[in-house]
Amino acid sequence: MLPFAPSAFAERRCGDWQGQLLADLRSAVRADAGWASRLAQFGSSADANSVHVAILVEPYLRLLLDGRKTVESRFSNYRRPPFQQVRPGDVLALKQSGGPVVGVCEIAEAWFYRLTPDAVPRLQSRFAAALCAETTAFWRQAAARNYASFLRVKNVLSLRPIPCAKRDRSAWVVLRPPDPAR
Repeated sequence: MLPFAPSAFAERRCGDWQGQLLADLRSAVRADAGWASRLAQFGSSADANSVHVAILVEPYLRLLLDGRKTVESRFSNYRRPPFQQVRPGDVLALKQSGGPVVGVCEIAEAWFYRLTPDAVPRLQSRFAAALCAETTAFWRQAAARNYASFLRVKNVLSLRPIPCAKRDRSAWVVLRPPDPAR
C-alpha cells in the first residue's frame, strides 16, 4: 500500500513541469465530471493509458479545438513519439507552440506507417480532409519523412490557458505513469 494517492506518485515521478502540468490539468477539468474522472485515474493501477503533450501551431491548434480537424498527425525521420506510443484511450494535452496548454482530448484511434513513395498518396486520400491539410506543400513535406502517426481524436475540451514550463524543442512528450516496481 502506497502512503499517498497513486496520482500524487505519478506527479512526483514526472519531471517538475510535467507534474505541475498534470496538477493544473486536473484542476482545469474538475467541472467536467468525465474529464475529472479520466485524469484522476492517470497513474493508478486501474489505468494503463498515458497522457501526452502535443505542441501545435496555428491554424491546426484552433482547427482541433473547433472540432473541424479530427485527426492529428506527426511525421518524422526516426521512430520517435508519438510513433507506436499512443493508443486509444490515451489523453492528449494540446499546447500552443511557445505558449500555454489550451485544450485536452482523447485518442479514439491510432495508425502508424512506415512511409514509402507509393504510401503517401494513399494516406493523403484517406486523411487529408480530417487533417485539414489538403495542400500539396503539406504532403510534399510528409513524403520526405520515414514514419507517420495519425491519431483520431474525440472529446475535445477547450481549457483556460494553463502555463507550461516546458522549454525543450520536442514537439511531443509522453508523460509516463509511475513504474509500480520502483
